Amino acid sequence: MAPDGADQPRGAAALTEQRSGGLRGLAALIAAAVLGAGIALGAAAGLGAFTRERVVQVVERVPALPAPARPEPANPEAGRGLTINEIYRRDSPGVVQVTTSVGREQQALGSGFVIDEKGHIVTNYHVVEGADSVAVNFSDNAALKARVVGVDPSTDLAVLKVDAPADALVPLPLGDSDGVRVGDLAVAIGNPFGLDRTVTAGIVSAVQRYIQAPNGYTIDHVIQTDAALNHGNSGGPLLDARALVIGVNAQIASESGGNEGVGYAIPVNTVRTVVAALIAVGRVEHPYLGVVMAEVDADIARVARLPVDRGVLIQRVRPGSPAEKAGLRGGTRTVVVSGQTYALGGDVVTRVDGREVASPDDLASIVSGKRAGDRVPLEVRRGSETLTITVTLGTRPSGAGG
Repeated sequence: MAPDGADQPRGAAALTEQRSGGLRGLAALIAAAVLGAGIALGAAAGLGAFTRERVVQVVERVPALPAPARPEPANPEAGRGLTINEIYRRDSPGVVQVTTSVGREQQALGSGFVIDEKGHIVTNYHVVEGADSVAVNFSDNAALKARVVGVDPSTDLAVLKVDAPADALVPLPLGDSDGVRVGDLAVAIGNPFGLDRTVTAGIVSAVQRYIQAPNGYTIDHVIQTDAALNHGNSGGPLLDARALVIGVNAQIASESGGNEGVGYAIPVNTVRTVVAALIAVGRVEHPYLGVVMAEVDADIARVARLPVDRGVLIQRVRPGSPAEKAGLRGGTRTVVVSGQTYALGGDVVTRVDGREVASPDDLASIVSGKRAGDRVPLEVRRGSETLTITVTLGTRPSGAGG
């Protein structure tokens, strides 16, 4: 089953995510996680009304990739973005088709794109997962064998490398996903069903979505789009009106197995950091706390008789995690509020590293600025007591997050 595409629930009526677990280009992002591997995401109807577990994650701090220089369009109108045709003509030479094989059998077909003149290509981890060999086809139908430089299952990203002359490559320039707004133009270029360099267009339907990575952890700040994505689009770029990459198409939400107008792209700002680390050292270390969290607000505080009406409720502490070793406590009993189940009796975190936290996003944001091995003080309410518990962050396990 493909990772779920539902957004993170909020507030008293909802648990904070609970998850069980002639060459022309090497573009910089790989899309449609479910799509490239030929798996449909499966909508809520297939999984039921559920929430997903959130585990705090952080990407190793490696200098992010710069955006390649790109000339301005010829004679642009003031304030006008490029047309879809202009975007396609600029960026399609940098989009590639990725095929993988196990033994003599082709296993997956996806997309990717060139990110630099050294031959690095970005794609999804799930496109190349378990492959014995990887090949890349360019816009002039030239095919090259590709080497896997590094993969990161936690963000569903992978970097490939081909040996090609720099002047034969068309790197795609990277944008800024923090500046993406709902309603912005969104253009996808990829290889749906193996159809070479197909363009589809729509809008940014939502931002700050959450999807599940192949290893079960959560990918944050995901871009939702109604640009059509299908099997084979995985790893391809999602572009804005200036032909800049804003995301890597990774998943769809679908009851039919095909495009239903709900696609998800890994944000380019995440891609920059992860890809830089993969190129530099071949891996990404994600600092790890190891808790499942829910947001505390006035309603849940009243129903559960919590000592505070704002903070982060620890639902569960993972065995062997840094949180367990530090002595954080999870819930011991369950209640249902507005149809959502909460585990009560655990610690309520109110401050992290001296900063107030009112939601799991607040806590995750603070931890995301740390490294594995950093000591982080957490102020918690445990019954009537206020305690300070210092956690030494670990490195996220490579196994499934669920």
